[in-house]
Amino acid sequence: MKEYRFFTLITAIFVAVVLISNVASSKWVSLGPFTFDGGTILFPLSYIFGDILTEVYGYRKSRQVIWTGFGCALLMALVFATVGRLPPAAGWEGQAAYETILGTTPRIVVGSVVAYFAGEFSNSFTLAKMKIFTRGRWLFTRTIGSTIIGEGVDTLLFIVIAFAGTLPWNLLLAGIVSNYIFKVAVEITATPATYAIVGYLKRVEHTDVYDYGTDFNPFARLWNLRRRTSSSS
Repeated sequence: MKEYRFFTLITAIFVAVVLISNVASSKWVSLGPFTFDGGTILFPLSYIFGDILTEVYGYRKSRQVIWTGFGCALLMALVFATVGRLPPAAGWEGQAAYETILGTTPRIVVGSVVAYFAGEFSNSFTLAKMKIFTRGRWLFTRTIGSTIIGEGVDTLLFIVIAFAGTLPWNLLLAGIVSNYIFKVAVEITATPATYAIVGYLKRVEHTDVYDYGTDFNPFARLWNLRRRTSSSS
């Protein structure tokens, strides 16, 4: 398989953004006219990097990174939950603070995982298809268009699954609208930087993948791995 200089670095940044955003989501903040969970400040970068991955390396490589982030997020949630349930050491008085910040409820974990999975794959799928449709022209239509789809799916699923019934509906609606507008605005603002990074990576990596004939099933890699394992046994 072809070796890429920057693929591992981008994967690491992508996963870091996902994990940090999940922790920051435990706090709701107000910023001017916007009301949203704290993870929204950083999380849009995951979609920008997702766009870069799909545009340069293709859907297959992007799918690999999305699954890596998915596994790391699950591991983080499991570790936080396990540590939270362990009895605190004598003299340590931070249990309540730990549970408030890191002791996320199962609903928040489920909401985060479902929203991440659906949103990231919607984003990557949309961009890959639009790249074929536009024949590689008008990158801004793909980055913004895929974000409109992916962030819409992500925001709606996460807030409804994680917070419906626990927060007033007016706050939930404000959170959905604020999250969505803020995330799309970040994508639009970052378009010049996205162009520069994509152009640089295509030059130094000597690659520009078009997903003709690609199997867009998110589970395709896992299914193929299972088949190879079964045949070898």
